[in-house]
Amino acid sequence: MSQTLAPTLKLANGVEMPQLGLGTWPMNDAEAAIAVAAALDMGYRAIDTAENYENERGVGEGIRRASVKREDVFVTTKFNRKWHGFEGAREACLASLDRLGLDYIDLLLIHWPNPDQDRFVEAYLGLLRLLDEGLVRAVGTSNFKPAHLERLFRLGLVPHLNQIQLDPYHRRDDLVAIHRAKGIVTESWRPLGFGSEMLKDPAIAAIAASHGRTPAQIVLRWAVQQGFATATKSSNPQRMAENLNVFDFALSADDMAILDCLDRPDPGMFDADSFGH
Repeated sequence: MSQTLAPTLKLANGVEMPQLGLGTWPMNDAEAAIAVAAALDMGYRAIDTAENYENERGVGEGIRRASVKREDVFVTTKFNRKWHGFEGAREACLASLDRLGLDYIDLLLIHWPNPDQDRFVEAYLGLLRLLDEGLVRAVGTSNFKPAHLERLFRLGLVPHLNQIQLDPYHRRDDLVAIHRAKGIVTESWRPLGFGSEMLKDPAIAAIAASHGRTPAQIVLRWAVQQGFATATKSSNPQRMAENLNVFDFALSADDMAILDCLDRPDPGMFDADSFGH
């Protein structure tokens, strides 16, 4: 079985994170246990889950089933709006640790800013306490827009990572520029888009054919070649292996330019000012 390992990215506090991991939404516990164990045995070293996915128990079981040491697995999870607050962040962390069956979480994120309740700053301060306690190794945000990040910056708070919707159809240049200026790692969620529309794009298909790769590999290469972290969901062993195998080729400047021109307005895109859980 392949043992391709993704390179790592260094977070601002020195913690190293595998650049490409396995996403687990919308797997249930049973599916996650099987997929996580298979992925780790195949060479994946990063697993992405969340309280809201309702599969943390399965993720933990998959980690225990795999032939990989816990310290070699980078586990990301996220917590919901009900835990926003200084004490709530700790409760959320302890609950996730219990469900995962782990002693620590590698990266804990605020899943959505939920500005309507205006408690994400307190939640982030709670994350910093967890960091000091050693319950988490790194902390960050998910789906934070520039205005949400600015609230943190004004207090001297800089997340290690911000996980956002990002793919060739959703470029998010404003956020990426802020992340780079502040030393925040950019991570894309659902990097292959919704459904299969993007992967059928003629421009992506043409680049894939020229490299003898799948469209999914081209899109993932577009992300990692820019220094982004990402996690893509699959429970199919062949696709899992293909998704991990994107570090032995490079897209040309022309390829990247073509992909960069695919950005488009998306009125249905989740807006973190109004959507969240």
